[in-house]
Amino acid sequence: MKRLLLPAVISALMIAEVHAESFTISDIRVNGLQRVSAGSVFGALPLNVGQAADDTRLVDATRALFRTGFFEDIQLGREGDVLVINVVERPSISGVEIDGNKAIKTEDLLSGLQQSGLAEGEIFQRATLEGVRNELQRQYVAQGRYSATIETKVVPQPRNRVALKIDINEGSVAAIKHINVVGNSVFPDEDLTDLFELKTSNWLSFFRNDDKYAREKLSGDLERLRSYYLDRGYINMDITSTQVSITPDKKDVYVTVNIAEGDRYTVSDVKLSGDLKVPQEELQSLLLAKEGQVFSRKVMTTTSELITRRLGNEGYTFANVNGVPETNDEDNTVAITFVVDPGKRAYVNRVNFRGNTKTEDEVLRREMRQMEGGWASTYLIDQSKTRLERLGFFKEVNVETPQVPGTDDQIDVNYSVEEQPSGSIMASIGFAQNAGLILGGSISQNNFLGTGNRVSLGLTRSEYQSRYNFGFVDPYWTEDGVSLGYNAFYRTTDYDELDYDVSSYSVDSLGGGVNIGYPISETSRLSFGLSAQQDTIDSGRYTVDEIFDFIEQEGDSYLNFKASVGWSESTLNRGVLATRGHSQSLSFETTIPGSDLSFYKLDYNAQLFLPVTKTYTMRLHTQLGYGDAYGSTSRLPFYEHYYAGGFNSVRGFEDSSLGPRSTPSTAYRNGNPLPPGQCEGELCTDPDRDALPFGGNVLIQGGVEVLFPMPFVKDQRSLRTSVFWDVGNVYDTNCPSGSAKCSDIDIGDMASSVGVGLTWITAMGPLSFSLAMPVMKPDDADTQVFQFSLGQTF
Repeated sequence: MKRLLLPAVISALMIAEVHAESFTISDIRVNGLQRVSAGSVFGALPLNVGQAADDTRLVDATRALFRTGFFEDIQLGREGDVLVINVVERPSISGVEIDGNKAIKTEDLLSGLQQSGLAEGEIFQRATLEGVRNELQRQYVAQGRYSATIETKVVPQPRNRVALKIDINEGSVAAIKHINVVGNSVFPDEDLTDLFELKTSNWLSFFRNDDKYAREKLSGDLERLRSYYLDRGYINMDITSTQVSITPDKKDVYVTVNIAEGDRYTVSDVKLSGDLKVPQEELQSLLLAKEGQVFSRKVMTTTSELITRRLGNEGYTFANVNGVPETNDEDNTVAITFVVDPGKRAYVNRVNFRGNTKTEDEVLRREMRQMEGGWASTYLIDQSKTRLERLGFFKEVNVETPQVPGTDDQIDVNYSVEEQPSGSIMASIGFAQNAGLILGGSISQNNFLGTGNRVSLGLTRSEYQSRYNFGFVDPYWTEDGVSLGYNAFYRTTDYDELDYDVSSYSVDSLGGGVNIGYPISETSRLSFGLSAQQDTIDSGRYTVDEIFDFIEQEGDSYLNFKASVGWSESTLNRGVLATRGHSQSLSFETTIPGSDLSFYKLDYNAQLFLPVTKTYTMRLHTQLGYGDAYGSTSRLPFYEHYYAGGFNSVRGFEDSSLGPRSTPSTAYRNGNPLPPGQCEGELCTDPDRDALPFGGNVLIQGGVEVLFPMPFVKDQRSLRTSVFWDVGNVYDTNCPSGSAKCSDIDIGDMASSVGVGLTWITAMGPLSFSLAMPVMKPDDADTQVFQFSLGQTF
């Protein structure tokens, strides 16, 4: 109040010098200006030369000059008919110095001061400084720093300038000592306080920072408390008051919430009213609330959302469905009526795209399930958005459905996308225990020239394998989503280099193929493929009887033509590190007439993610494989065998170490020494050398994982931590004579292990660790407690 009266009092005193009588202004003179220009004064002054000056006009003129904020003092005088204005300018700010702040960054404080007008070169106003001080105090209180103090100093400097110094003592953050709910009799205190985001101090509070009081968090906690009661039938529950008290030393906070629970209500009747537009039986099936159930607001609102979405699927985009509860306090029941107002059916005028500067409109439009001219279906609009997100070309996809101006039954569907790089030129280096050093390079473009086609060219080299490949896929070879892909590859594999981890041999493979995919639903498709592959076998330095027998019977070079058919389905929410949905695939591959060998393989892979809580997910997975020969070929070629053990199999066991093994002696065949040149080295002539993994034609493996968030890490999108139970083994239904530990399918001989695992998606590729302890260990199986892999593995 004093601040408002001051200009008026000053004005009255100033004008007292000139109020003796009115006069006509012949000139105006301004004294005392330093930085402010005379033009700024005359621009704000409501008096001009030639006008009559009286008491009222002079008061208005004084107030107008004060409102500019430039002046600390203003005096009006008169010399004859000349109006003399004497001013004292406010000082300018020469600099701002802040000291003592840690919780709030200095640059953030300076930015806030500048927005308030307190920055170097600005006119200093003490009222503004006081307002800023109070705002800083409020921000620290919001952080729970109730003992924080802020002192401001104004240091005069020459040439009418001042320096501002702000000294901050942030103090310590007050911790919540106790949270008390008063008035509850139905639910125990522990159940209610567990709902609160705010927690009392505990050993994890240092990391979670959840014991710091904040008004916004308390508001959210009170709403969760209210919802907890409303979802359990206590429709009249009320939070009567809340008290937040601070100890005198401002270190501890006590929170008390007073509630009135009321009585529990049950549902007496559920009915629909309004213009339903769809068969009543369909909407009745969406009613989650049933007669006799305990009333739940969550169930009621969910039912409203389901009915709204069902109407939206029929084009009633602007439908409004409200659940109206009618209580009967005499018998504590609630009758719920869902009032349906469908509005007009909306039709799509245009489907528009924004933000796709590289990708052609046609690539986006072919993913649309909502067509122009058709009625606007909520499901189809959302499904189209999902398909755009699954392309992998965009960081973000948003959709808006504005009403067409001048109409009441038409909308536009506008998809806005933010593109991300969809191609890469990558060089990689990795290491895996089973493969040694891995060097690789690739050029790939998933959205080649904006057409949506995928092109890749890559090469990879490890200690025992070199691989070169080229691939091309057109996902929309036809307009209805039939895909066409073809590839070519050259691969050399030499197990001699693995120091006897598996039976020794080498394979050189050259081939190529074509594949056609046919969609049969939004989430599943069929695939058909043809390929040709030339394989050349070298029995290796330390060959075994089984390999030697196969080469003797079938030769060491084969040209095979393969046909394949497959079915796949996926509802996973992510392509990498999924947490929801399921995927499964079934494929059958066989050689066809004209091939040197006759064999087939049948494979099935599946995984299912089941949410356990908001942050914990259970993953079930399995992999099954069976292969066999037919016709003139005696058995499945050994280089097509399945192997088990290691990453992506049964962890805790060495890679490929499970299942059948070769004959222990590699020095002799049927009691006779191998021919010269077939075997060299001391180990080759050692009849006591251990049998080596040889694989089999039957693979059975799977497991259970519980995925949980990595503690203290906010962004979990590139991390996966789990506890797991793996189980599996490889069998051979046609054991070669003399093979060691080779048997038909025996579930009792399965290997299993339990442990913990971590996968981290890095710039170099997936980095995986596991610590596993074998639970069931088959004879001769090789264990490996700690395993890791960096980069691409084979």
